[in-house]
Amino acid sequence: MIGGSVSAQQRTLGAIATTTGIGLHLGLQTVVRLLPAEPGSGRYFVRTDLPGTQPIAATVANVVQTQLSTELGLHQSTDGQPTVRTVEHLLAALTSLSIDNVHIEINGPEVPLLDGSAQVWVEVLAAAGFAIQPAFKNPLPAVAAIASVSSGDAWVTAFPSSELRFSYGIDFELAAIGNQWHSWSPTAPDSSFAIDIAPARTFGLAHQIDYLRSQGLIKGGSLENALVCSNEGWLNPPLRFANEPARHKLLDLIGDLSLLGDIPRAHYVAYKASHELHVALAKKLAHNPFSTHF
Repeated sequence: MIGGSVSAQQRTLGAIATTTGIGLHLGLQTVVRLLPAEPGSGRYFVRTDLPGTQPIAATVANVVQTQLSTELGLHQSTDGQPTVRTVEHLLAALTSLSIDNVHIEINGPEVPLLDGSAQVWVEVLAAAGFAIQPAFKNPLPAVAAIASVSSGDAWVTAFPSSELRFSYGIDFELAAIGNQWHSWSPTAPDSSFAIDIAPARTFGLAHQIDYLRSQGLIKGGSLENALVCSNEGWLNPPLRFANEPARHKLLDLIGDLSLLGDIPRAHYVAYKASHELHVALAKKLAHNPFSTHF
């Protein structure tokens, strides 16, 4: 479960998990192996196609790019050093299952998109199980004062809250999407990331596809791994939820905030936001002191 108590012990995987697939933006097939890791080591990526390079920790300090996905690298590195792109769905699945320490081997520059959601990651990780480790979590304290970032009419805000909650709103001119919201708390009764959030797939707009591909993006996107919407409606229905796009954006937000380690308790509310704003809020929280009043 996302979040945890002060006394909770750290967890890693109980066995090796493996999957393969095509990356959304670069269109390359990669194999990902997730292995148990030592207590306190955190979540980190190792590029096995580039032997001898340093591991890339899944931390907000290592974010190097946020254009239509979140990309991690080593800021102290020179050009040509390894990066890993589109990490958000996998990281959301890991944090939802409270997998604190994991060694992630990948033989290419981008995490596979799979079906466009986090559902396969949750299934693969759940099948591997988890192991409780002889070390305790050190969760971040709750957010005690409002923290917000914005760009134009898009924004993300963390409000002090007695529970961890995420709310996300989007607004598109295309009638099939329109204005929609979703709010979800991992601590609510009968709440399940695997059921409520993980199946929500990434989505795109048909009229933007040619332009994005001309910019070297979404080379691996298809109707099998992304919802596509046009003026006439969805090109590949049915949707898994009536508000699947809003739920997917909430999924992305969880993945990006997981770069803080444990996600501080707050009510996170986002509207028309992006990976750039998600990460900007995470950086703001990382550089400001917390205190808890609950």
